[in-house]
Amino acid sequence: MKAFEVLHPGVYTTLQDLGRPGYMKYGIPASGVADLFSARVANLLVGNKSEAALLETTLFRLELRALENLAIAITGGDLSPTLNQAPLPMWRAVPIQKGDRISFRGRKKGFRAFLAVRGGFSGPRYLGSRSVFSRGLMGHALKPGDILEVEDSAVSPLWDTPLPAHLIPDYSFRPALRVILGPQDDRFSPQGLETFLTSEYTVSPQSDRMGYRLEGPRIAHLHGADIISEPIARGAVQVPGDGLPIVMLWDAQVSGGYTKIATVITADHDLLGQTMPGERLRFRKVTLDEAQAALRSKEMRWAEVERAIAG
Repeated sequence: MKAFEVLHPGVYTTLQDLGRPGYMKYGIPASGVADLFSARVANLLVGNKSEAALLETTLFRLELRALENLAIAITGGDLSPTLNQAPLPMWRAVPIQKGDRISFRGRKKGFRAFLAVRGGFSGPRYLGSRSVFSRGLMGHALKPGDILEVEDSAVSPLWDTPLPAHLIPDYSFRPALRVILGPQDDRFSPQGLETFLTSEYTVSPQSDRMGYRLEGPRIAHLHGADIISEPIARGAVQVPGDGLPIVMLWDAQVSGGYTKIATVITADHDLLGQTMPGERLRFRKVTLDEAQAALRSKEMRWAEVERAIAG
């Protein structure tokens, strides 16, 4: 079923789902949504499975015209969504009518918003996933005139209850990103490690879904930046020869030959997804036990979301 006509594609809007795990051994990143919590909530609100495809858009200007009566939910960063020029509520399911126009007028907080439609978006699958990975020639960002279709695979009733305010992330609060040092932290001087953990860095405009290049104090190596190429985990912080860190993200290459000073813990990846170029980042060292506890806490929060919407 045809769902939307793209009147304006926005700054960068792609179809994403939970990604394509299992292919890194072939050189293919998992890709997938940049803010897992927000995407899962959006799908849950309209009765979809968590893995249903949805739109991920950045900053502003996305404009869509509904081609049928639909139900949608918008979560993530507040990019001032409107329905026929009136404010469109976020974090709840909203019915829309054929001919309605949805627009994103401008960023208030956060960086990426997610639009789920009841039934989930359809589209070509690449290695089992609809996630666009444009550098790998797996789909492309939206273009004017594109027609978006619905798969019509909703599995649960539509929930008309808004998400309780205490469960909605506060994107204006920017704590230090928690990291586990290594695996090459021994390749950096004590001063270099201190610089990394005590400095503020700015996300460079030369950043994308592959990685965030950071600008700020340079990190000193002990024995150079080059190592034998090895696998790269999502969230890994590479430090090339210029001493400026790069945080590897959803579409990053799967291996590389630069030293990695640390890795951002999984529980903080969504915070990375809501960070835009020009904003500042700080890092805080934690232990493996603390990282695992943070991930358990996040899953408990997700369970609370499910109870809140179902109840």
